[in-house]
Amino acid sequence: MRVRRLPAALAATALLLTGCSAAERGPDEHGVITLRFQSLAWQKESVDINKRLVAEWNEAHPKVRIEYVQGSWDNVHDQLLTSFEGGEAPDIIHDASDDLADFSYGGDLADLTDLLPARLRADIPQRSWSTATFGNRIYGVPFLQEPRVLIANARLLKASGVRIPTPGAPWSWEEFRQVAKKLTEDMGANRYGVAWPLKEPVSATLNLGLSAGGELFRKDDDGKFRIRFTEDDAVVPGTVHNQVNTDGSASSATLGMGGSDTLPGFFGGKYAMVPLGFSYRQQINEQAPKGFEWTVLPAPAGKDGPAQGVSPQTLSVAEDSPYKKEAVEFIDFFLQPRNIVRLAKGDWMLPTGTEALKDPSLRTAKDGWATGTALAAHLRPAPAQAVRGYPEWKDKVATPAYQEYYSGAIGEAELRQRLEEDGNLVLARYQR
Repeated sequence: MRVRRLPAALAATALLLTGCSAAERGPDEHGVITLRFQSLAWQKESVDINKRLVAEWNEAHPKVRIEYVQGSWDNVHDQLLTSFEGGEAPDIIHDASDDLADFSYGGDLADLTDLLPARLRADIPQRSWSTATFGNRIYGVPFLQEPRVLIANARLLKASGVRIPTPGAPWSWEEFRQVAKKLTEDMGANRYGVAWPLKEPVSATLNLGLSAGGELFRKDDDGKFRIRFTEDDAVVPGTVHNQVNTDGSASSATLGMGGSDTLPGFFGGKYAMVPLGFSYRQQINEQAPKGFEWTVLPAPAGKDGPAQGVSPQTLSVAEDSPYKKEAVEFIDFFLQPRNIVRLAKGDWMLPTGTEALKDPSLRTAKDGWATGTALAAHLRPAPAQAVRGYPEWKDKVATPAYQEYYSGAIGEAELRQRLEEDGNLVLARYQR
């Protein structure tokens, strides 16, 4: 058992998780072993598909039973930390790749490098495997990914006469800024060309910044990551800042909102465009008023084209699980191409697997699927993917700094200073 110092609240919770540890579990009197699979699926369609796949496995594998455990994206990091320390981690763990670094380096997750079947290794591109690879070892299987796109009011866009972008010819960041200004002028008072829901500003800023050449986290010759905020890193945050504070083409009221919070205003014609994750199409499809016309556009592109960072959803195996081989066999079943297509459609996201991406149902113009699949080849690991200490840096340094910059409370010079000076102090503690 690895030992780490827990925050007091988590340590108290861990004491409640007594019982058989993963290493102490064995087959029952009928020789049946049980593996716990913690899923973070939350949309009804997605939960139903996850449970259906578990049932299909159990029917076909009577000696290896999968127990479905419902988790939550809201507290998964702390919940996993508690369960690892209490020896009660699920065998199969659903998470996101940007949450794996500390658990991987801490010895909580099993090294899957030599356990994965050749079919699965070959089907998922190396750029996706790299999101779950730490120290040249694989600790998770990336299976669903979500680019950011522009969801636009089709009627307003057409009426404005602006050029409609395509995945092959997206707007540049400067053209996007001009389009937002034109839409704002056409729409009239108290209406805006774009709404930026940036309650959680860090991942959106960094991932979109890859298109402009922004990396922010740069590895020095000593192998350690350090933060350097360059002109390339300033393109995306500078665009948002100027739209809100200079152009008046983006509403300051949405900066503290989550994506779902902007939808009533979008449906009501207050905002012409909203940058959102690809999966928000499901909510829009279900909630849009009758007759409301919407379209999916690619995110703006910079000097590096339509590249953007993603942190795919992953499946990992706990290091303490006594059934690693069986757990990987379930993962291989769960991620068969036909099953990944079902999972992708249930979550309205893109599969990482190349075979699943070929499925015709994921390449239709309806609901913007074709736009998403056209972007798949340009998706890259999120800039902070392998950086230890990223969660603390994001929460304590980057989130408040970006929020203040976007609101106009601080300028670019102070943003740079806080991200670099305060941020590198945080990273240094994790890279001693």
